[in-house]
Amino acid sequence: MEQVRWGGEESAGLSAWLSVVGLGEDGFEGLSLMARQWLMQADAIFGGSRHLAMLPAALAARSRSWPRPFALDEVLACRGRPTCVLASGDPMHHGVGARLARLLPTGEWRVLPAPSSMSLAAARLGWALQDCTVVSLLQHEAASVLRHCRPDRQLLVLSAGAGTPAELAACLARAGYGASRLWVWQRLGGPAESVVEAIAEQWPAQQHVDPLNLVAVQCRLAEGQVAWPPGPGLPDAAFRHDGQLTKQDIRAVTLARLAPRAGERLWDVGAGCGSIGIEWMRSDASCQAIAIEADPGRQALIAHNRQALGVPELQLVSGRAPQALQGLERPDAVFIGGGVTAEGVLASCWEALPVGGRLVANAVTLQAEQCLFQWRQLHGGRLSRLSLEHAEPLGRFDSWRSALPITLYDAVKA
Repeated sequence: MEQVRWGGEESAGLSAWLSVVGLGEDGFEGLSLMARQWLMQADAIFGGSRHLAMLPAALAARSRSWPRPFALDEVLACRGRPTCVLASGDPMHHGVGARLARLLPTGEWRVLPAPSSMSLAAARLGWALQDCTVVSLLQHEAASVLRHCRPDRQLLVLSAGAGTPAELAACLARAGYGASRLWVWQRLGGPAESVVEAIAEQWPAQQHVDPLNLVAVQCRLAEGQVAWPPGPGLPDAAFRHDGQLTKQDIRAVTLARLAPRAGERLWDVGAGCGSIGIEWMRSDASCQAIAIEADPGRQALIAHNRQALGVPELQLVSGRAPQALQGLERPDAVFIGGGVTAEGVLASCWEALPVGGRLVANAVTLQAEQCLFQWRQLHGGRLSRLSLEHAEPLGRFDSWRSALPITLYDAVKA
């Protein structure tokens, strides 16, 4: 086995020409001797203007600000020459270091992190970092935090700017978490460090916040509010709908057959109020979903539900399958909740799937059931019939009331 030194003097092929240095609010003075040596040896130093302004004049002469829009092309063009990249805190946690690591072999780069803002905030609050849920809003809407909210859960939220705390507080209040306590830590680790503490529903309207901030949240439900479980099979009351809803028990079985995995994409065809796509995305923060729905009223329901249940990134496509499927990013799984009998829908969805992709379709009519039976004859798969009965009042007594039976088809593309 070939030895690779962490310092970069030896590696398979090109030696470690790129150094990524984590920088805190205490600037150059807070860096270790090793980090300073890496900076002094670099021919070029890349970073944001805030980081570069912390360098001594001798080093600043070799500095280059990130281009707009952000890109790493200039860094990669320095390959083979001593180069340094500056980043906030830990570059491997939602930072540029993680992006560079995906582009370069391990032996070509090295990282020296500083304490992250998450570590500093947890230390200030006395929270065990392993018990905290870290959420980044750097590229996401504030509503995406809601999928992580549970009573008593501790969140560390990476802010997108000065407006994030107010947006987050309002979002928590709308979702029933208005009693949550917020700590907005500003300029953590530096001489200008400060904190603003408030209850979410009482967030001061005119509160000034530094753009460089992190929000710690102690989740608390407002009195009388109900916490939705992580799923699958959220209560029907969690969704705003017009009756076109895959009901809770059927939804749980359907999601089990779809079997969401991290990073996968779902097509929710004939999405109704979006319940399947929403629960798919709630299963893992990296899951993606596209809801295809033609009815404008139901599109509005999907838009509301994706915000209320913490998956604002769910993509909504207006139109009917199969025409509306053209040009969409390829799915790993497809659910057809409506439109099974429409010509070309099953074939288009099946063709779009890669080998190993899953197709699940639900039917309530004889015509849709017949389409699924014929499709199974050609392509295999399973047909299941699900019948549910619920106890409901009948005069002074109770009786069983049957819901419409559901025919469920599922198959894995070979």
